[in-house]
Amino acid sequence: MSEGERANARIAERLRRAAELLEAQGENPFRVRAYRRAAETVATLSRPIEELWREGGTAALEALPGIGPSLARAIVEMLTTGRWAQLERLEGAVAPEDLFATVPGIGPKLARDIHEHLHIDTLEDLELAAHDGRLLSVPGVGPRRAAQIRASLAEILSRGRPWRRGPPAEEPEVALLLDVDEEYRRRAAADDLPKIAPRRFNPEGKAWLPVLHTRRGPWYFTALFSNTARAHELGRVGDWVVIYFEKDDAVSGQRTIVTEQRGPLAGLRVVRGRERECLRFYRGEPSREGGAAAAAQSG
Repeated sequence: MSEGERANARIAERLRRAAELLEAQGENPFRVRAYRRAAETVATLSRPIEELWREGGTAALEALPGIGPSLARAIVEMLTTGRWAQLERLEGAVAPEDLFATVPGIGPKLARDIHEHLHIDTLEDLELAAHDGRLLSVPGVGPRRAAQIRASLAEILSRGRPWRRGPPAEEPEVALLLDVDEEYRRRAAADDLPKIAPRRFNPEGKAWLPVLHTRRGPWYFTALFSNTARAHELGRVGDWVVIYFEKDDAVSGQRTIVTEQRGPLAGLRVVRGRERECLRFYRGEPSREGGAAAAAQSG
């Protein structure tokens, strides 16, 4: 078997694994079948998929049977980084603090502070925060350190630039996110959700982390408690809920919902980075910022 064939087999196996996990977690059967069809497509290609991508870009991947924009991005992520964040999330293996600590200039404490203050999980989101000024809001980060981190991230991510993407052009309204948050916490409390065994902070391998896959109109959502070091340290695992969203196989992103501790929203569930919209929502005021503008607010 050639290296190209082995690479195709590894990607196909990851797609099959994702399908198995989604099925076990109660995801829509249509989406489960879509992952399995994509796995079959990759496994039976007559040439290396990386070769196809390098010649024709993501458009060449999207032209393959059963592979749309979202799965094409996932395949390019695997080709360029060797990782697939979505599969790690489904397996409960996401470790944003550990990931940030791999960047020169970021130690374990700063990595935890970045995750706590900015509620971001990927190096791409960290680079965006370093450029739009949000990183400077993290205690211990001044202009010089921010510049160092930006330079380090530019070097680290340069190889992956073909698949990188900025903030989503559109996001669900806060009312939808809060509704998913309410359903997740209610059903988790009632022990009415499938559970996964996260690899982190789980030496016994116990299946304790509830996961919800649900749909609201055109939006697909996945919700989980935040299984991060900071959430455990602060005793907030059962309060911080991370919601991943996707629409039309092209728009995707995530938000964290917490119980606000201070200010006019104290005691209420709040979408981090979209507090102004939440305030208007709770006041019963019409939203003046649509989903497309939501990402800009967090900057």
